Amino acid sequence: MEIALHGHYGYRRLAVSSIPSILMMVVGSIYSVVDGLFVSNLVGTSAFAALNIIWPAVMIVGALGLMIGTGGSALVSQIMGQGDYDRANRVFSTLVFSTLGLAFLFMVPMLLLMEPLARLLGAEGELLHLCVVYGSICTIGLPGFMLQMCFQSFYMTAEKPQLGTVMSLVCGVTNMALDALFIAVFDWGLAGAAAASMVACFVGGFYPLFYFSRRHNLSSLRILRAPFDWQSLLKASSNGLSEYVGNISFNVLAICYNLQLLRMMGENGVAAYSVLLYYGYIFAAVFFGFNITVTPVIGFNYGAGNKAELKSLLRHSIVLLLVLGALMMVVSELSAGPAARLFVGYDADLASLTKHAIRLYMISFFIAGINLFTSAWFTGLGNGKVSAVVSFVRNLVLELGFVFLLPALIGADGIWLAVDAADFCCLVLCVSLILGYRKKYGY
Repeated sequence: MEIALHGHYGYRRLAVSSIPSILMMVVGSIYSVVDGLFVSNLVGTSAFAALNIIWPAVMIVGALGLMIGTGGSALVSQIMGQGDYDRANRVFSTLVFSTLGLAFLFMVPMLLLMEPLARLLGAEGELLHLCVVYGSICTIGLPGFMLQMCFQSFYMTAEKPQLGTVMSLVCGVTNMALDALFIAVFDWGLAGAAAASMVACFVGGFYPLFYFSRRHNLSSLRILRAPFDWQSLLKASSNGLSEYVGNISFNVLAICYNLQLLRMMGENGVAAYSVLLYYGYIFAAVFFGFNITVTPVIGFNYGAGNKAELKSLLRHSIVLLLVLGALMMVVSELSAGPAARLFVGYDADLASLTKHAIRLYMISFFIAGINLFTSAWFTGLGNGKVSAVVSFVRNLVLELGFVFLLPALIGADGIWLAVDAADFCCLVLCVSLILGYRKKYGY
C-alpha cells in the first residue's frame, strides 16, 4: 500500500500506514529495555536505580528535539498540503539545524551541573557517583539523541516511514551488540550501557541528516542551504509545545515517583518502578507510533481544507485506539509476572512487588491512547496551546496530584494507581475539547 499524506484514510489504510512508525517506536523502546536488562542483571540494583533517577533530567533537555520534530512535522505537512514544497523544505532545514544547535548549547551546562542535579534528585553515596557517570556520558551524546528524536516525527511527513523502521532496527542492533560488548565483555558497568546507547543515538541522528541532505533522496523532503527562518522555528516550537510539556511532565513525574518510592520503599521501589516504565513504554510506543503517523496526515488535510477527511480521520482513529487499548491492557495484565521475572527474577520479593505494580499501573492503557491522541490531534491542527493543555493537565496536574494524594489515602498502592485515576479524569477533558472545537475546525 502507498504511504502518502494525500487520499482517504479508512481503517485499513490507517492501520497499515501506522505499522512502520509503530515498529520504529516499539523497536526503539525495546533497545532501551535491553539496556535496563543488562544493567539490572549484570551490574546490579543500585546501578539500575541510578540509571532511572538521572535519565529523566537528561530527557528534559533531549525532548527539545521531540518538540521541534512533532511541531515541525505538522507545520511542514500543512505547507505541503498547500502545495508549496520548496518552502516546506526550507522550514524543514531550519528545524533540523536548530535542533543540532540546541544540543551543543545545552551540553556544557549539563555536564557542569550533573553532580548537583543528581543530589537534587535524591542520590547519595555510590548512587550519586553512578548517576553522574551515566548522566555525563548521555549528555555528551545529546547531539545524536536530539536529532534522532527530531527525525522520528519527519519520516511520515517525508512519506518514508519505512526508513524510520529500518533506522530503529539498525540502532537497536547497534545498542544491543555494544551493550553485550561493553558490559558483559569489557566489564564497563553502567558507563558501558550509557556509551552503547549514545553510539546508537549518533547512528540514528546523523545518518538521517546525511540522507535528507542528498539532492536525490527519494523522499518528499530535503535539507537545503537556505536562510534561517526564525518565524517557522517559533511556530513549530509553539505547536510542538504539548509534546515537550508532556515529556517534561513525564520526567518530572518520574522524579516525583522516585522520591516517593525512595521514601516509602527504598531502592526496591525505584527498581520496581523502573521495570514498570520499561515495560509500559513498549506498549505506549504503539500509541506514539500511531500518533506520529496520523499527525502529519491531519496537518496535510487541514492545510488542504479537506474537512470531510478530517472528520473521517477522527472517527477511525478513536475506534482503532480503543481496540488497541483494550488488547494492550489484557496482554499487559497477563504478562506482568513473566516481565517482572525477566528483569528482577534474582530477587523474589522485588519480582512480586514489580508484578503487583504492573497490574495496577497498566489498567490505564484502555483509555490512555485517546488522551495521547487528543494532544496529537490538536498538534496536527496547528493548535499547540490546546494540545499543551491536555498534556499539562494529564501529567502535571492530575497524575502528579494523585501521586501524592492517593498514597496518603490508601497507602503504597496509591502510587501505582495514580496514572489510572489521572487518565480517567483526563478523558473527560479530552472529549470536551474535541466536541468543543468541532465548529472551529469543521470536523
